Amino acid sequence: MVASKKNVAQPAGSDSKSQPPPSFTREQDLHALREMLLIRRFEEKAGQLYGMGAIGGFCHLYIGQEAIVVGMQMALGEGDQVITGYRDHGHMLACGMDAKGVMAELTGRRGGYSRGKGGSMHMFSKEKHFYGGHGIVGAQVSLGTGLAFANRYRGNDRVSLTYFGDGAANQGQVYESFNMAQLWKLPVVYIIENNRYAMGTSVARSSAQIDFSRRGVSFDIPGEQIDGMDVRAVKAAGDKAVKWCREGNGPYILEMQTYRYRGHSMSDPAKYRTREEVDKVRHDQDPIEQVRNRLLAAKVSEDELKKIDAKVRETINTAADFAQNDPEPDASELYTDIYR
Repeated sequence: MVASKKNVAQPAGSDSKSQPPPSFTREQDLHALREMLLIRRFEEKAGQLYGMGAIGGFCHLYIGQEAIVVGMQMALGEGDQVITGYRDHGHMLACGMDAKGVMAELTGRRGGYSRGKGGSMHMFSKEKHFYGGHGIVGAQVSLGTGLAFANRYRGNDRVSLTYFGDGAANQGQVYESFNMAQLWKLPVVYIIENNRYAMGTSVARSSAQIDFSRRGVSFDIPGEQIDGMDVRAVKAAGDKAVKWCREGNGPYILEMQTYRYRGHSMSDPAKYRTREEVDKVRHDQDPIEQVRNRLLAAKVSEDELKKIDAKVRETINTAADFAQNDPEPDASELYTDIYR
């Protein structure tokens, strides 16, 4: 049940499949386009605000990887949980968190999801079943496994989506979590967002086994490599993995082969790869352009698509205005929500 791949580096989305991804309806493509555009425009605006000094600290953008969270959210049911690392803005928006609250947290304002105290890497929403952004590499994997344990203990049918990257995949706690999850048949989908470079080192140089879908082999956890640039492929894989977990079969691993267009963080000039490499992925595999082209082929007008983008930009501009004008937290907030 585990995919077998030759041990060579592969570009995002190059994994060949025996069958093409199932088709989306017009409504599904329009939904995917809106959601991915929301993430893309949000991250572009966040990058601008960071450059202006309105956002401080660390800031990791999700541009290029939008199809993963959008496709996986389309496979979830009510009450299913999401947890991820510090490249988390896209996950929050895909979960339905308000762009104003997310952006306000980036700028350290009262209206942010953590009241301005968490910043880019630490936001949560119990209402939307989003359990963080986490700044410690790999820490969310054991926590996401804990969410699945709680689901199993309570006897509900919820599934935990636990995201982490190719760099975090080499952390020891990941494998402790794999062992426990399979031993107790916990309902957790481990989603490895393989954008090929971790912080800045190619997977071919940092990982002995670069087929991350095989990382659960010794624990008998099934895994698959997925074209993470195609929202249809992501959704189809998500449907399969979530069903597997919900039926009590234990954990499942999905390696999403993807690519981030920006550096690891806003301070990363990304000199470890060529501009030609980035441009080729943008031209050949951009997740938003794939959906846009399908809609145009389905006779959706260019004007309609422009209106969708314009509405998304309006939403993001409103969020940015709110985030720059909302009051900063009162000094008394330093003493709330802490362990003594």
